[in-house]
Amino acid sequence: MGLSQPQTAPGPGAASPLPGAEGTVPAVLAIDAGNSKTDAALLGADGSVMGTARGGGFRPSAVGVRTAVDVLADAVSRARQDAAGSHPLPAVQQVMACLANADLPVEEEQLAAALAERGWGKDVTVHNDTFAVLRAGLGAQHGDAAPCGVAVVCGAGVNCAGMLPDGRTARFPALGRLSGDWGGGGGLADEALWHAARAEDGRGAATALATALPAHFELASMYALIEALHLGHIPYARRLELTPVLFKVADGGDAVASSLVARMAEEVVTMATVALRRLDLLDADVPVLLGGGVLAAAHPLLNDRIGELLARRAPRAVPRVVHARPVLGAALLGLDALGAPLEAHARARRHFEHGRDGGGHSEVKKLH
Repeated sequence: MGLSQPQTAPGPGAASPLPGAEGTVPAVLAIDAGNSKTDAALLGADGSVMGTARGGGFRPSAVGVRTAVDVLADAVSRARQDAAGSHPLPAVQQVMACLANADLPVEEEQLAAALAERGWGKDVTVHNDTFAVLRAGLGAQHGDAAPCGVAVVCGAGVNCAGMLPDGRTARFPALGRLSGDWGGGGGLADEALWHAARAEDGRGAATALATALPAHFELASMYALIEALHLGHIPYARRLELTPVLFKVADGGDAVASSLVARMAEEVVTMATVALRRLDLLDADVPVLLGGGVLAAAHPLLNDRIGELLARRAPRAVPRVVHARPVLGAALLGLDALGAPLEAHARARRHFEHGRDGGGHSEVKKLH
């Protein structure tokens, strides 16, 4: 959980791109893969995005590494087909893959070896997907010249990573309760179910969650919801739908629901401040980037509390919510590894903000 040494090439401008095959400049193959979807993009060393594609989720722990990489291969193949329609395909110098479930350095190494076997490019680097959110959210004005900051991602689970300009990082195992984690969409839903079940049978404090959670599935009681989840009538993965319900109940002033939101804020700030401390950034003006579905939803109870706690514990940190597509972060990390100029980073950013692939607007908003 401490500092990691650099695993990629120096940042922008540190090296001149080498010529690729047939006189072309080398390319970056950027991959961002989460549990539910994969994005792949092929970029030139000048930051031009030549082809993109979206594929299925990346879940090596559930289906095995080979099958999971086959899902990536499908997205990569279609990104190359997209690029071939209007560009001669360059040689890929750098494959930069930011992958969910790459939680430990040994897992990153194993997945990098599996990707290298596919022959997609000369150099292969694998990071946990938290680094894609971090790199995508670092501001264009200064972050591309010297990437530095911390990101906390709160999606189905929760994770945190930090980065220094020299490539050193701070990270957590992020294996759930086994590694000391709490929260994320799945964790919040589980806690809401726990409190609601105890409220209904009298073991716990009264809470509106006891009626709101089963009502979401058009059920009359927590007992009915517990039975439906246990017997598989409602897939257990659908419990993630209950996280927005939790926030709605908290917005109504429910004490139990509000306490869970407050604890989530505490966890986010604790992870961020620990990462800042490990990187000696507690006294620096650096961004703390908040990403993932739970944080990007900008629930005032959660995000305002995060801002208040950070102001006390890391007063010079600048919290910002990241809405940028994580594949942008993978692309920028790939350009970093090539030593691409700042203009290349700006070109890639422009594409993913207003590009032809329909990815939507990428933005970073300051947390007030």
